[in-house]
Amino acid sequence: MTELREPYELGPMPLGRPMEIRDEQFVRAPWRVIFDIARRVDEWPTHLSHYRFVRFRDHATDGGGIVEMSACRPFGIAGWPTWWLSEMSVDEGAPAIRFRHIKGITKGMDVEWSFRSAPGGTHVTILHVWDGPPIPVLGIPAATLVIGPVFIHGTASRTLAGLAVAAEREAGRRERARATQ
Repeated sequence: MTELREPYELGPMPLGRPMEIRDEQFVRAPWRVIFDIARRVDEWPTHLSHYRFVRFRDHATDGGGIVEMSACRPFGIAGWPTWWLSEMSVDEGAPAIRFRHIKGITKGMDVEWSFRSAPGGTHVTILHVWDGPPIPVLGIPAATLVIGPVFIHGTASRTLAGLAVAAEREAGRRERARATQ
């Protein structure tokens, strides 16, 4: 058994950065169902065909840790592979899942998944904020015009939609099981 580390203290989202990408979806499942599926990032490739792999490099007591992810952003018949390494923290009380990218082209990006109960399900929001790559003059335009809207939104919207399908399937399975008891 690997020793667990203390959770990462990622703090509140640093709003007001040049790039802010927000993806939102209503999920017809209780918050606990979609939250539990979203927090188990190492299982994402089983739900999401665009994820190449997800691996924990270390685990924290809150379910987070250091996580390495790779996804493919499709462009017609071709795809563009992406890779990043993040600190991840899980807050059951909020409920929220936070990431801070520590390696890869998106180093320094902060990400928050938030879950709000709503009639008939859960409203899920993924917020990405970033100053852009450290390239003088070009960093902010690259982040706000290409990386954010094309790559980040393209991957996050697919991720949210795919995990929503998995959560709705699981919620339906649980409801059917309760009905037969």
